[in-house]
Amino acid sequence: MKTSLTLQMEEVLYYYCRENGDIVVEEVTMPEDQGIVDTLSCRLLADNKFEWRCYELKVSKADFRSNAKLSFAGNYNYFVLPEALAEKVKEEIPAHIGLMVYHQYLSPDSQTLPGYFTIEKKPQRQELMVNEQALIFRLIGAQAREVGKAKQTARGLRVFSTDQLYKELKKRQPEYDLFGGGINFYDRFIEDVNEQAVEALKEELEATRAAYFELEKRLLEES
Repeated sequence: MKTSLTLQMEEVLYYYCRENGDIVVEEVTMPEDQGIVDTLSCRLLADNKFEWRCYELKVSKADFRSNAKLSFAGNYNYFVLPEALAEKVKEEIPAHIGLMVYHQYLSPDSQTLPGYFTIEKKPQRQELMVNEQALIFRLIGAQAREVGKAKQTARGLRVFSTDQLYKELKKRQPEYDLFGGGINFYDRFIEDVNEQAVEALKEELEATRAAYFELEKRLLEES
């Protein structure tokens, strides 16, 4: 599961690339067994050739130094690191790989995005290390995946089976704590259902009482 910091960096990087006129998408499986790149962007140059950039996002030393494959197959390739981590590992970054440093705003609520990037080290250009046509197909496939997610979100919960919804609710452990107060989503849902049932029974009881008193009043008037 991605950390909140990773999600922040991913969001800001997406808009950074878009502002530079790039097509961009996250988590693209590269051709030729080159792994999965965290973010891939593509830019159309004046000569109608494509320029490809690969971004690997890391938020901890363990993450940075892990044995996971780095998909630096683009023309320009970057490590994207938070400020504190960049200070610790910048000397370990190869000469041909660029470094983008993420800075969080002190008052993110007053900003459109939670932070911004600075380019601490520019990457050296290299030839594309995979077949470009295959890479274009993977880029289109990743975008189609995101469009599918957006369409599913727009259609709401009705696209999920009851069993899927039930399993997802049960997965919401206390550490997610989406609503605060130490109660998980599943427990809150059950609590709300029980409260609704109690309220419905109260309303039914009040209606029964009202009908009883009305009947008793009629009987007294007739006697």
